[in-house]
Amino acid sequence: MKIGPYQLSNNLLLAPMAGITDLPFRQLCRHNGAAMAFSEMVSSKPALRKNHRTLLKSEQKGELEPRAIQLLGTDPRQMAEAALHNVAQGAQIIDINMGCPAKKVCNVAAGSALLRDEKLVESILTAVVDAVNVPVTLKIRTGWDKQNINAPSIAKIAEKSGIQALTIHGRTRHCGFTGEAEYSTIRRIKESVSLPVIANGDIQSPEQAKQVLEFTGADAIMVGRGAQGDPWIFREIEYFLKQGSYLAKPDNLEFTETILDHIAAIHQFYGDYLGVRIARKHIGWYFKKTQNSQLIITLRDINRITESSLQIKATRIALDRYKNNNRAA
Repeated sequence: MKIGPYQLSNNLLLAPMAGITDLPFRQLCRHNGAAMAFSEMVSSKPALRKNHRTLLKSEQKGELEPRAIQLLGTDPRQMAEAALHNVAQGAQIIDINMGCPAKKVCNVAAGSALLRDEKLVESILTAVVDAVNVPVTLKIRTGWDKQNINAPSIAKIAEKSGIQALTIHGRTRHCGFTGEAEYSTIRRIKESVSLPVIANGDIQSPEQAKQVLEFTGADAIMVGRGAQGDPWIFREIEYFLKQGSYLAKPDNLEFTETILDHIAAIHQFYGDYLGVRIARKHIGWYFKKTQNSQLIITLRDINRITESSLQIKATRIALDRYKNNNRAA
C-alpha cells in the first residue's frame, strides 16, 4: 500500500488510540510488523500546543518512517495551523480524526460529531490539505447513527478535497464500541472512490484480517484493540496472509522480555511517577491475553506498586512463575 510518496512494507496499520498509542507502543508494534502507526489524537488548540501531555502525544524522536500524527479539532484554521506545526516538528503524514466516539469529544462537536456537518468536514479537509506539503489522511466512522449512515458521502468529499487515504471504522458514533462492526459500508465506499481505503473495527485475529480484506476489497486493515497486550498480532497476520498458515506464538523468553522492555520504555518516556501508572494497563492487557488466572490475580498486587523498579521486578517474578508452570505442564 502507498500513501503519498510512502510505500508501506505491508498493509497492516496500528490504529490511533487515546492514551495507548504513545511512542513506546508505536515503536513496539512497528518492530513486530505494523507498517505504520498513528499517534494518539493531538488537540489542534493553540493553547495546548506546549502542554506537557500534548508534547508527549506528538513526540516522534526515533520513530520509524513514515511518522504520522493524528489531529483533533473543529476549526479549519486551527487544524491547518496545527498541521503545519506538527510537520515542522517532523510529522510526515497528518491524519484527521473524525471518528472518535467519546462523549467529551463529541460534546464539543469534534471527532465523529463532525460527520453531522458535511460542509464543515469539507472546510477542515481542504484547509489542512492546502496548508501542508505532506499527505493528509482521514479516519471516520460509518455515520452518526444507523439512521444516518453518510460515510459514502464523506468519502466523496475526502476524495475531492485531496485526502490521500481513508480509514473507516465499521461502526456509527452511536454504537461506540458495542455490537459487531459491519463492513458492507466499507465495501461500498471502496467501490466508489479511487483513494486507498483502510478497514478498521473488530480485527482481533489473522482469520478476521483475511476475511475483512477479502469482503471489503480494502487496500489495508487497521488494528486497534486487537493489539492491546498483543503487539505480535501484526507479524502473525502478515504471515497468515502470505503463507495461509499460522506463525508460532512468541516463546516464553520473547514474551517475557518484550513485556519487560515495554514497561521499561514506558518508565523512561514518562518518568517514574506517570510511567508506573501508565504501564499498569499494558501489564493488565498482556496478562489477560494469556487467560492465565494466576497472572490475572497477580495484577491486583502489581497495580498497588508505585516504584518503577519494583513494578518491573514484580512483573518479572509473575512471568517467571507463569513460564515455569507452562514448562511443567
